[in-house]
Amino acid sequence: MITRHPFLRTTLLILAAIAPPVVSAQSAGEHWVTTWTTANRPAPAAAAFIVGQPTTATQQAQLGFNNQTVRMIVPVSLGGGRIRVHFSNTFGSAPLVIGTAHVGLHAKDSAITPGSDRALTFSGRPGFTVPPGAMAISDPVDLTVPALGELAVSVFVPGVTAPPTFHALALHTTYISKQGDATTQASFTDAATTQAWYWISSVDVMAPADAAAIIAFGDSITDGARSTPETDSSWPSRLARRLAGNRDTAHLAILNQGIAGNRVLRDTVGPNALARFDADVLAHPGVKWLIVLEGINDIGRGTGPNANPADAVTTEELIAAHRQMIERAHLRGIKVMGATLTPFMGAAYYSERGEGIRTAVNNWIKTSGAYDAVIDFDAATRDANHPLQFRPEFDSGDHLHPTDAGYKAMADAFDLAVFSVKTVSASAK
Repeated sequence: MITRHPFLRTTLLILAAIAPPVVSAQSAGEHWVTTWTTANRPAPAAAAFIVGQPTTATQQAQLGFNNQTVRMIVPVSLGGGRIRVHFSNTFGSAPLVIGTAHVGLHAKDSAITPGSDRALTFSGRPGFTVPPGAMAISDPVDLTVPALGELAVSVFVPGVTAPPTFHALALHTTYISKQGDATTQASFTDAATTQAWYWISSVDVMAPADAAAIIAFGDSITDGARSTPETDSSWPSRLARRLAGNRDTAHLAILNQGIAGNRVLRDTVGPNALARFDADVLAHPGVKWLIVLEGINDIGRGTGPNANPADAVTTEELIAAHRQMIERAHLRGIKVMGATLTPFMGAAYYSERGEGIRTAVNNWIKTSGAYDAVIDFDAATRDANHPLQFRPEFDSGDHLHPTDAGYKAMADAFDLAVFSVKTVSASAK
């Protein structure tokens, strides 16, 4: 269920005709929109792994790579004929040396669709060294990408890397070569596999003037925790399919910026929501809407049975943080939709005090008018007979994360008419 509030007036942009594409620079009339993104975090310290136990391929990758190629599969929203890829060394402790990088259309497993492989360049060069804390953007490359298609991004690192900037919950298989530059290989053999993304942070597509993006900003429930891998069953992925299938919203991308374990006010898994807001929301081209679903981890960790006093949180603190995100988005002409927090009775960190804060925050989201619109995920997922918990078929078993069916119910709760006005906000330059 969505409640609409009066929208902020947005500035209409009259875009010039797209100039002939240039590899080394963006022409003034080009309209770029992010079509895929992920929220990155630091790799865990080696001490986080159990001493004496063999490390998995994922854990080994988190420690770093050595003269290897990493091929990652990313599902896009909008299609187009020209793309560029963003790489992040935001949380790196040493320079990231990209020897070569390629992108192509994903076929199956590690395979690339024949004829679709494209070498990426950086400022006209085949490789690039990304300093610690920095980003790198590839030069644009011509590649026809279908809406809701998948790309395979391959990165060769010629030496030993530091623990990588990464996203832990890709829910798509990543392939890691044994040794050497395999970026041009049609497929990998005898590769190690993980389900994480390394260094890549987003993909932009050159799009028509009315195209724009919606960012889903949140924690594990946005990230898609406990959904079925390889099926794109998170609520943002399911919403992407609904948008693409609707004539009035097919020009909109949905971008998943969830981090499992993330909190609004304190660092836990990745930077807190307020700290990562600029990089994960405001930095992306073409953003028109933001959906905020954050706070349940602050509540659980701050009030649950094993809560640390240093993690204590109040309703007023969470509401103030939400107001900050709304204001920062509005400064960029981005409309913001508030999402009510889903039920969590039975979760390991549930408490009556935490439930009181959740209820109060949800009431504020629905009634304050601070948000431009509201999506009531609580109503979409709760058990009518036991409203403090999920419907049984929506409970993945931990009483905190939905099943695939629960995520579908969340995506189906949106009234797409809210997004259908074809105006481009001031952030879409």
